[in-house]
Amino acid sequence: MRAASRDHQRAERRPEQWLLIEWPSGEPEPTKYFLSTQSASTPLAELVATAKIRWRIERDYQELKSEFGLNHYEGRGWRGFHHHASLCIATYAFTVLEHLRHPARKKNRPRPQAPALPEGYVPRGSPDADAAARA
Repeated sequence: MRAASRDHQRAERRPEQWLLIEWPSGEPEPTKYFLSTQSASTPLAELVATAKIRWRIERDYQELKSEFGLNHYEGRGWRGFHHHASLCIATYAFTVLEHLRHPARKKNRPRPQAPALPEGYVPRGSPDADAAARA
């Protein structure tokens, strides 16, 4: 099928696309629709995987903006933004690889407990410390 369009000025027709429809069992009608320009020889499983990876891409983009500062660029030029985006993406890739290398480490793991204070410990600057220093 070819997607409908209003651009009458185009000399060539739009490329053919696949219409992928998601209709979960138990639903009265389809819930999602996807257009794809992958080749006709693409297996259905690959078409579905490509359509479903969109969620992961959007999640990565949100994380890049919120955690790695992708949206903090305030320059005016393409080159500066490209450098900024490249560094953000490289940092994100490094972080993902580190998480994959060390799966036991958690982002919100409990902090280590401070060792117990020795018996009779008096903090510096407390009234008891001043009295002990004068004695």
